[in-house]
Amino acid sequence: MRFPAGAGQRYLVTVDTEEEFDWNQPIRREGHTVHTVARLARFQQFCEGQGVCPVYLVDYPIATCPAAGEVLGEAVAAGRAEIGVQLHPWVSPPFEEQVNEYNSFAGNLPKELEREKFRRLRDAIVKTFGTSPLIYRAGRYGVGRNTADILAEHGIAIDTSVRAAFDYSASGGPNFRGHPLRPYWIGGNQRLMELPLTTVYWGILRQLGPWLYPRMWRVPRLRGALARIGLLERIPLTPEGVTIEEAIRGIDIAIDQQLPVLVFSFHSPSLAAGFTPYVRSEDELDALYDWWRQAFAHLARRGIAPTSVSDLIASVELA
Repeated sequence: MRFPAGAGQRYLVTVDTEEEFDWNQPIRREGHTVHTVARLARFQQFCEGQGVCPVYLVDYPIATCPAAGEVLGEAVAAGRAEIGVQLHPWVSPPFEEQVNEYNSFAGNLPKELEREKFRRLRDAIVKTFGTSPLIYRAGRYGVGRNTADILAEHGIAIDTSVRAAFDYSASGGPNFRGHPLRPYWIGGNQRLMELPLTTVYWGILRQLGPWLYPRMWRVPRLRGALARIGLLERIPLTPEGVTIEEAIRGIDIAIDQQLPVLVFSFHSPSLAAGFTPYVRSEDELDALYDWWRQAFAHLARRGIAPTSVSDLIASVELA
């Protein structure tokens, strides 16, 4: 995929905007809440103060929550925020499949069921937010062989489900270890852009990262040891489980690799204490905002500007 020579490197902030549930329990259709919808207002205000247009990738419980439209509707209408689709199949009707780990990856479902779940979610988003979404992320990054066709049928221009350098095949999901970091076209018709989440390798052995890191999955302590001594570390651009010092190293590597778009992500339940393993207290919530503050400041120092979905689509050079 080509962007204009003068576009420069940019970054995009994406929010997996979803219900709260117990991350330590098996996936369930029931028992979730949407308390953190109210916390989106503070994050939106924070981003606006930083000149950032966040992309909220909303799933069905959020899309059908009236408060979500009230909290984000004005910002979306004014172009200060954007809405995308995130499909959690276990909470998205129609409920025809068994709830289990394999079926939690939407791409594993029969095509017609995946399509109908997507269609109903997309329609709910249009009704609540008054806008047709142009970007998609599969919950748990669970794209499959039919996903691209379904997205193209419904006017989605960008998929951002690929989490480069991660492998979910042990749970029945996709393996993205060999996928590129740079944006690329899915298929040959230039209808659907893949915008991978940014993950880089850092350390003396980082050139060997794509080969070496997956081979250490049986010994996670070795991964930690190599990171501590500066030999090899995998750094996704997220405040969840990644320190700001690590993130800044990752940002610098991504810039050095000339990635045209750096894609950040995190989960909306982390905007309140007690709903994810990453934010368990008010102090950790303050630390999350400070992480973003320092990340934005570093990106500005490096001359990397924020972008939006609409800007990315407008700037793509077609063959």
